[in-house]
Order: sequence, then C-alpha cells, then structure tokens
Amino acid sequence: MTRRFAATGEGPLVLVLHGPNLGALGRRDPGLYGTLDLDQIMERLAKLAGELGLRVEGLQSDREGELVEALLAAGGRGVAAAVLNPGALAHTSYAVRDAVEAAGIPVVEVHLSNVHARERWRHHLAIAPAAAGVVAGFGPASYDLGLRAAADLLARRT
Repeated sequence: MTRRFAATGEGPLVLVLHGPNLGALGRRDPGLYGTLDLDQIMERLAKLAGELGLRVEGLQSDREGELVEALLAAGGRGVAAAVLNPGALAHTSYAVRDAVEAAGIPVVEVHLSNVHARERWRHHLAIAPAAAGVVAGFGPASYDLGLRAAADLLARRT
C-alpha cells in the first residue's frame, strides 16, 4: 500500500519518504518505535517545516521501486531535499542507495531506533554512504532532526 501526504507550508520543498512497514507505526512494537503513527509524525513535521520556512510532502510505500522512482523524480519536480526512512531497506537496497546518489538533492537518512544497538545485521547501512548524513535512535524526533539537518544543508547551499 502507498500513502501520500500533501505538501504543507511555504518555502523549499522537502520530500519525506517512509519505507516498508512504516505505515504500521503506532501499533508496531511501540516499545521500540514509539506510539506516534505516521499521520502524527507528518503533522509534527509540517509544524516544524513551517518554523523552518520549508514545505514538506510525504510518501510511504512498502514497495522499493516506488521509493526509487520518487527519489529519481524529486529534483525534476522541484524537491530541494529529502528525508528518508528506508526501514529495513537500509540494510539491503542498493537500488535505493543508487537512487539517493542519482537524485541530485541532499538526502538525510533517518531511523527511529538505534540500528547499531540492535541485531548485528542491522549495523550495515547500504544507503548511508550516499546520504548527506544519518540520524538514528531518537524515536520520532529522528525525523525532526533529519528535517532540521535538511534545512541546514539547504541554507548552506544559498
């Protein structure tokens, strides 16, 4: 299933991408991922975006190809930066990694949990070398920090 979150705010557009299983936030292992659902996270980001002079638009997909397509189309449709939580694709998807590299915009990778404090297979982040940076382990605040990092990257470009 794919969910789209309409653009809110004014200013440069930041695309927030949520990978597989993130549509289950709020009910999936709340002890690890928190109690906020995706709507609440996007509401928080919309409010923060307004404070930072940004617009945010969101997409959640359980399909790797949709995330790749969104990244590759981003620059051509006026997206200035992206915040990406690839979920488990972070550890396996070289297709998403290549799309991050080819997107032509800064991409900040975020994770709700501290992937380095979890199972060993989660320690490898295939996408991270192509990202501008990685934020992990702060629950829903990881998204806030990722958006702040994107704002900072955009401010440094001008």
